[in-house]
Amino acid sequence: MAQIYISLGSNVNKEHYIRQALLNLQKEFTNLEHSTVFESEAVGFVGSNFYNSVVGAQTDMPLEHLCLLLKNIERDNGRKVNDKKFSPRTLDLDLLFYNDVICDSPAQLPRDEITKNAFVLQPLAEIAPNFIHPVAKKTIAQLWNEYNNPNQKLWKVEFTNP
Repeated sequence: MAQIYISLGSNVNKEHYIRQALLNLQKEFTNLEHSTVFESEAVGFVGSNFYNSVVGAQTDMPLEHLCLLLKNIERDNGRKVNDKKFSPRTLDLDLLFYNDVICDSPAQLPRDEITKNAFVLQPLAEIAPNFIHPVAKKTIAQLWNEYNNPNQKLWKVEFTNP
């Protein structure tokens, strides 16, 4: 079984789409662990605030199938294939880790934004503090403790899991 972590993000009807993502992921994975939902300002473009969180699960699904599943869930929830990288999102599901796999295809693993964005690193540190980043060779808790970007602010959101 592979340990996986997936980031969830939305800034269009955000509570609805985060809830839809969780419902879809609960159908695929048992024992889904969900972080706190955080709100943050858009990074890289001017837009409405995002809701972000991270889920963890275990799967025997091959990496390629998992990546396809995440893209299909995004598409089924209004995400357009040709959306610009920095633009509003109904739903953004990014695979952060698949065990300690390091690769660029079918997804960039580990995901580069883990160490760059508080909206990924803080919820990840909440549910996977002892997971070791296979490139940085540090735990997620260590990476979060060392994180220093005062321009990225997060605040917790009252959110009830479906």
